[in-house]
Amino acid sequence: MYIASDKRYAAMEYNRCGKSGLKLPAVSLGLWHNFGDGHSYENMKAMCFTAFDNGITHFDLANNYGPPAGSAEKNFGRILKDALRPYRDELIVSTKAGYDMWEGPYGNFGSRKYLLASLDQSLVRMGLDYVDIFYHHRMDPETPLEETMGALAQAVISGKALYVGLSNYDGETMKRASAILEELHCPFVINQNRYSLFDRTIEKNGLKSAAAETGKGIISFSPLAQGLLTDRYLKGIPADSRVNTDGRFLKASAINEPTLAKIRALNELALERGQTLAEMALSWVLRDGVVTSVLIGASKPSQILENIKATENTVFDESELKKIDQICL
Repeated sequence: MYIASDKRYAAMEYNRCGKSGLKLPAVSLGLWHNFGDGHSYENMKAMCFTAFDNGITHFDLANNYGPPAGSAEKNFGRILKDALRPYRDELIVSTKAGYDMWEGPYGNFGSRKYLLASLDQSLVRMGLDYVDIFYHHRMDPETPLEETMGALAQAVISGKALYVGLSNYDGETMKRASAILEELHCPFVINQNRYSLFDRTIEKNGLKSAAAETGKGIISFSPLAQGLLTDRYLKGIPADSRVNTDGRFLKASAINEPTLAKIRALNELALERGQTLAEMALSWVLRDGVVTSVLIGASKPSQILENIKATENTVFDESELKKIDQICL
């Protein structure tokens, strides 16, 4: 029987989501990859246990994570039932709806029907009465924003979510959504967006500044650019790389000489800082206090332990930041 480490809160840093009362660990665990039905259940358990034993209280899912869609939630629900259930009140469990989930006109985007039906399905798969954070996963160009935000508010009113979040929104749309949610007295606390040394979109589309302005948190996904911001590809593509095992998100064409030159230069700077490249990449995302948490993926427990070390040094001097920008931009 799993018994969590009694030292699990000794080292992890917890940051407040904007101006809310909710705190997240500086490093959170995402179940986007490696929790589908084709992966080892024992390894899934080991990763969740390693994460929680080291202060990672936040486990992030979505309805379509797998493959197949729904399987990550189902497998996490099994882990909860088998081992983590006694610790439910110490966990932050988040899920999302917005991308394709089932056939027909009601299985994606941002309608009230889709969002609330999807949340009910997610709760069944995980065996939960509520999630801590329920996200709308992407902007919907056709559904009125008022309808989508009203559905999020209803999720909270019904007791099926404690907080709500937005994912993949730009700054201006997020501010409009925030105003609607404020009128509805709905606790909107967090934005989930891609952000890394290689992807500065939230700096360009206003999301990062808008989150600071409105007092909302940010959790960054793909902070290691699908593994590019590690030392894994410095000597070629490993046999167990995501490129070979799941080519949906990282293509072999992305690992080209110009990109490798950037990775090598960043790796040298990381070594000068006494960090691995992955540690420095995560530290950079957390550097200014605007980002609440970095969302890591992992294929084995040791990667989780390595990534947690990023919280030990998130301070960069001006010369380091300038050099990073010269390399990446």
